Amino acid sequence: MTIPKNYQRLANATRTPVPKAKKIGAADPNEVINVTFTVRRRPDAPELPSQEHWANTPPGERKYITPEEFTARYGATPADLDLIAQFAEGQGLKIVEKSESRRTVIVSGKVSNMNKAFAVELARYEVERRPKEERKRGEGREKGRRPEREVYRGYEGDVHLPADILPAVEGVFGLDTRRMAHRAIVPFPTITPLTPPQVAQLYDFPTPPHHMGKETIGLLEFSDPVIGTCGYLPSDINAYFTTALGIGPGFVTPTLTDIGVNGASNTPGGFDDAEVALDIEVSGAVAQGAHIAVYFTTWDENGWILALKRAVHPNPGEPRPSVLSISWAWTEFFAAGNITWNPATMAAVSTAFQEAAMFGMTVLAASGDDGSNCQIGDGNAHVYYPESDPWVTSCGGTTIGNVAGSSFTEITWNDNGITGGGISDFFDLPHWQRHHHIPLSINPGNRKGRGVPDIGGYANGYQIVLGGVSSGPWWGTSETAPLYAGLIAIINAHLGERVGYINPILYSHDASHVFRDIADGRTNASGPAPGYTCGLGWDACTGLGSLKGKALLKLLRREEEREEHEHGLTGKVSALVFDHFGDFEGFLLEDLRGGEHRFESREPEVRHLADRALADRMVTTVLTSDHNPHHPVSIILRGHPVHP
Repeated sequence: MTIPKNYQRLANATRTPVPKAKKIGAADPNEVINVTFTVRRRPDAPELPSQEHWANTPPGERKYITPEEFTARYGATPADLDLIAQFAEGQGLKIVEKSESRRTVIVSGKVSNMNKAFAVELARYEVERRPKEERKRGEGREKGRRPEREVYRGYEGDVHLPADILPAVEGVFGLDTRRMAHRAIVPFPTITPLTPPQVAQLYDFPTPPHHMGKETIGLLEFSDPVIGTCGYLPSDINAYFTTALGIGPGFVTPTLTDIGVNGASNTPGGFDDAEVALDIEVSGAVAQGAHIAVYFTTWDENGWILALKRAVHPNPGEPRPSVLSISWAWTEFFAAGNITWNPATMAAVSTAFQEAAMFGMTVLAASGDDGSNCQIGDGNAHVYYPESDPWVTSCGGTTIGNVAGSSFTEITWNDNGITGGGISDFFDLPHWQRHHHIPLSINPGNRKGRGVPDIGGYANGYQIVLGGVSSGPWWGTSETAPLYAGLIAIINAHLGERVGYINPILYSHDASHVFRDIADGRTNASGPAPGYTCGLGWDACTGLGSLKGKALLKLLRREEEREEHEHGLTGKVSALVFDHFGDFEGFLLEDLRGGEHRFESREPEVRHLADRALADRMVTTVLTSDHNPHHPVSIILRGHPVHP
């Protein structure tokens, strides 16, 4: 493909074929496809609120943004949208949608036009994927489906665009349709499973209040129109809640809203129907009375981005979930060089999660069921995305046994499926994990990165209603995420507020009592990959542990109702404090009576002021709050003392 002289390379859009994929020919030039441009924010847009912002703002003090405010402050400009639309129309493409709030322009056209517009050569690639064993009751481990023959459309190399529109474009998605999502459930024949209400009772979840109907739980479901669609039958959902086939009678069937994205819809008939049914039935059984919005999308990069943007920025008349559960993922695969999640796609998805926090949305994702191997088999440990995203609460798996009344034994889930977890190859260690002894990666290079999962929960089996019959048990971390999504919905209803982004709260010192620490010495090693061991405190198998529901509600209520008072302390900065990685984490202040006080912060601005105060021996006043007496709210440099 000849690159026009006025074209330049789009950053972070490089693609290589899927490992072991074979190019089988050019894409059909007459095939009509949709492509999404993601567009930069308006030039005067402020920075999105950071993780530290949410860490320092308790739920009761959080000010969530309205859709109108978001569009005005953080959306794309009409001029940028029009510029891209004019380019697309000049290339013979049709404008499907323009959105200021989502910052997208969706275009449609023939492959031949897309090749010319983006200076690529779209081709068809074939790859065999051996799915995870899909064992049913009575079948042995050797039973499994034949390898799937996946054919996807893609390109090799870079996307190019005219230089005059390139600054306005953050990414182009939809040219490549490789698979980027698979579910995290497999049936296992020997467990006697619990029901979601029984697990909720063991975990001491609060009782759902009468006004649960104000809460909406969002579920993301992925499929492919060729290999297999997915969906649910309303009759199955109703039977699960109201008959002995499921947990009924005596339970209320949730109100469901189906939202189709990128051409996908509720189309039952495929094997992945089990995932959809499990997500609905688990979350609905725990959060009785809550509304459930099910987002059906395609499992490629465009499907991920459009579904998340639709959930965060819904169409008129659609609900905006207060909590989003994701039971699908794909390996980061960043260190291996053959990247499925390329940087542009991950940036777009991660930004959507960051925007979700601005609307008070909590996002939970399953950590996966193949341990540290993540179905790669290259001898290195891996983690899945999006569960590795710092804006997501990652949910690992546990096994519950020896139940006697309210007492039970809980261990790492690694005998009939293995909980995912480890160290991200892409994301750095978040500030809220710094004091939890997150280990270095066990891969060569021993990278310091984001540790997952954040929490653990029951993963060893539920019966569901599927195709009019009781089916299962179905197990996996994909039942942990919707379980805790139900808990967050209940807590939101009790508080009358959305708790939103909770990772910094979970890792705070005040939250230590809301977990059941699991330290059984088991490992999540699988296949040829080394693994991590479950031990005291945080570990890469069960995170901080399983949640105690009422204790979490009490903690969040205290955070919400806490009245803030500012306090000041005056003295001189006596030292800067660094963690064992060599990163700045605060400073020491010697007060006027000679007492020493430690203040914690990782903000570059705080380090700059503390460094200046230390170097010049300046009298300094540090203001803090009741909520966090060790974190500076303001720093006042008062100049040199009269008598040094």
